[in-house]
Amino acid sequence: MKIVLQNLTKTFPGRGRKVQNDVTAVDDLSCEIPDGELIALLGPSGCGKSTTLNLLCGLEKPTSGKIFFGEDDITGLPPELRGVGMVFQNYALYPHLTVRQNILFPLENLKGKDKLSKQEMQERAEETARLVQIEELIDRKPKELSGGQQQRVAIARALVKMPRVLLLDEPLSNLDARLRLQTREEIRKIQKKTGITTVFVTHDQDEAMSISDRIAVMREGVLMQMGRPQEVYDNPANLFVAKFLGTPPINVFEGRVREGRLIIGDEAVLPAEGISDQQVWVGVRPEGFVLKEDGPLSCRLNRVEIMGRDISVISSHEACTSQTIRAIIGAETRVDTAASEVRFALKPGKVFLFHKETEERIL
Repeated sequence: MKIVLQNLTKTFPGRGRKVQNDVTAVDDLSCEIPDGELIALLGPSGCGKSTTLNLLCGLEKPTSGKIFFGEDDITGLPPELRGVGMVFQNYALYPHLTVRQNILFPLENLKGKDKLSKQEMQERAEETARLVQIEELIDRKPKELSGGQQQRVAIARALVKMPRVLLLDEPLSNLDARLRLQTREEIRKIQKKTGITTVFVTHDQDEAMSISDRIAVMREGVLMQMGRPQEVYDNPANLFVAKFLGTPPINVFEGRVREGRLIIGDEAVLPAEGISDQQVWVGVRPEGFVLKEDGPLSCRLNRVEIMGRDISVISSHEACTSQTIRAIIGAETRVDTAASEVRFALKPGKVFLFHKETEERIL
C-alpha cells in the first residue's frame, strides 16, 4: 500500500505560561512511501516523528494537508476504518489475557462483512503467532514473557487483522542492546515476509540504517532528507543530516575556500575547484582520514584505541568544533603512539562542505 503525504501540518495550541504560542509539530510534510517498503522516521526527540505516526493512524487530526493510502484519501477517516496496525513503545498488552487472547482481541471487534467465525479467528491467531515465532508461548500471560517476546506479541496483534499499513512507534527502546539487535532483525524478516508497508519511528540511527529501505530524517517538524540509508549517509543534504547519521559521528571543522583550495586552519587540505571563496563548515567522516607522514592536515595526537579490525586515532585541532577528532583506520596501519603530532590526507568522497550560514550542502 503506497502512502502519500501532501503538505501535512499539525499545530498544537500553546498552553500555560511557559508555552503561549502555538507549537507546530509537523510542518508542511510532503513525501511518498512506496508500496511494500519499510521506512524509518528518524530524528531527535521532539522532531515530530510520533506525531506523524499518530496522524497516519488517525489518533491525531491534521491542521492542514492530506493523507492517501493508495488512491484513497483517508485524512478524515476514523482510526478503525483505516486498516492500520499499530505497535506502541510500551507494547500495551492486556496483562490479564493470554498471548492467544491478546492476538485475538482485534479480530473479536470486527463487524459486518469483515466478521470472522470463532474457528477462523483461532486459525488466524495461530498462523500469526507462527509468523512471529511465539506459537509455543500462546497460552502464557505477558508477565511470563521476556521483553522481546512481549514485543513479538504486540506485532502479532497488529498483524492479525491483516492491515494495509503497519506503524511501529519506537518499538525497541525498552529492550537491552543484544535483544534490540535480535528483535530488529525479526521485525525486518516479518516485514519482508508479509510485504506490508511499514513506518518505523526511532531516534536510533543505527536501527534506522540497518533495517530500513528508506530513511526520512526530521528536525523540528520539517523533513530534512529522505532516501536510501547509504545514499543519505554518503550524500547528506545539510549539516544536520551529516551530524545525525554515523557512528562515530562526523568530524566538523571550520574552514574556508580560497582560490580553488579547501583550507583548514592554515593548511590547504584538498582542491575545491569551482567553489567561490567563502567560509564553510567542513565535515569529514571518521573513515575519511588516511594516516600519511606528509599528509596536509596536521593534528595533535591524544591517544590510539585498538578495536580489533580497526584502529581509532583520537586527535585534536583548533579548527574542529568538538574537543576530539576520531579517525578510523585499518588495523594493519602502524601508529607511532609516542609522537605528539599525526598527519592525515583526506578522502575526497568522505569530505562534505556546507554553507556557513544556511548549513546547506555545497555540491
